[in-house]
Amino acid sequence: MKDAQGLAFTAAGTSAVAGYDHVVAGYLKYRADTPQRLQAALAQDPEAPMLRVLQGCFTLLGHKAAGLPVVRGSLAVAQQHAATATAREQAHVAALAAWADNQVGLALRIWRQILGEYPHDILAFRLHHFVAFWAGRPDWMLEAVDRVQPHWAAGMPGHGSILACRAFASEESGLYTAAEAAGREAIAQDPADLWAAHAVAHVLEMQGRRGEGIAWIAGLERHWEGGNNLMHHLWWHRAMYHLERQEWPVVLELYDHRFRNLASPLTQAAPDLYIDVQNAASMLFRLGLHEVHVGGRWAELADKAETRIGDHLNPFTLPHWMMALAATKRWDAAEQMLAALGADATPLIRQVALPVCQGVRHHGHGEFPEAVAALRPVLQRLYELGGSHAQQDVLEQLYLDSAVKAGLHADGHMLLERVAGRHPVPPARRVGYSAAAKELRF
Repeated sequence: MKDAQGLAFTAAGTSAVAGYDHVVAGYLKYRADTPQRLQAALAQDPEAPMLRVLQGCFTLLGHKAAGLPVVRGSLAVAQQHAATATAREQAHVAALAAWADNQVGLALRIWRQILGEYPHDILAFRLHHFVAFWAGRPDWMLEAVDRVQPHWAAGMPGHGSILACRAFASEESGLYTAAEAAGREAIAQDPADLWAAHAVAHVLEMQGRRGEGIAWIAGLERHWEGGNNLMHHLWWHRAMYHLERQEWPVVLELYDHRFRNLASPLTQAAPDLYIDVQNAASMLFRLGLHEVHVGGRWAELADKAETRIGDHLNPFTLPHWMMALAATKRWDAAEQMLAALGADATPLIRQVALPVCQGVRHHGHGEFPEAVAALRPVLQRLYELGGSHAQQDVLEQLYLDSAVKAGLHADGHMLLERVAGRHPVPPARRVGYSAAAKELRF
């Protein structure tokens, strides 16, 4: 039996293979019913190794420590039945085992090895793309696209995802013309392709094309019915365009009714999903820097932050949890969070995430020189936390605000130079930087 990409598939019958293809298609297009698709496929064959791999990997995609028992259970079943599976499927099981053990580099190497022999393995490709992104390695994302794309042709199931990933990997690598072209080509194939829409939204943001960005998202959202939480992130991008235009009421409207709508079934199904938390906390923090009153919106985020102390599966989310604790002055919880970070043996957590969170806490306390002192040594390592340039920007604004308020003009100049060297739009034309650029005569 073979899957939709023509790769040998071990299962009890063709219905399980069809179920797998249906699940993967939902994953590639960010469909909200993908978990239900997986449960239906597992009902056809609960012992199919690749279905158990999907179950484990999809749980890890949520970056939540509470899901680790499910991951271990899925892995155990996959390993039990992998002896009769193909070498490619066995490699997928090994990649899941590495990822579950937080050996991210090993998992990435295994997926690259799979792609070297099976360039049509769309699951290996897409998982590599996701994990490389959260490891802060857009160069690896782009290398994977370069490796497999020559083997793909229009019309093949999954081809649009190759284009969408080409678009995002190119954008994060600063190749904006190539990124936009690939993203628009993917949208021409399927206007509901959320990842392609997302990649082009990033290009428009990085190039300061705010009106185009608003129109891009508004023109596509009619195609998004049935999409998952990536819709929230796209609406966050739209709010970012309005933020740059200082249209604060529009930003808050989008916050309440689009990307942090607490009554939304998507939000209620996963109220502390890492990407939604990042969207919400980073937007409220940016609004706070401009002295925009946000009411009690921080409270529900802080409540969730307290329950996630000690969960470090997504390093980039950690400063966002700390923003919520600091904004609500929950200093005891903030200290508990810092203690948990300090006790973590993972080098990235102790060496990068901890000082960044310390900087956030100091900033919330009004201890601006201390915030700069905490953040300065790790500025060059922020990318290791993961997140896009647009997302990482909030940490750079935190540093700049601290430097200006501390009177540390050399640090402020350094941060402005850092941003100006990477972002096509000069600081004087960006709402989070223009005041500092004027004050520091940059």
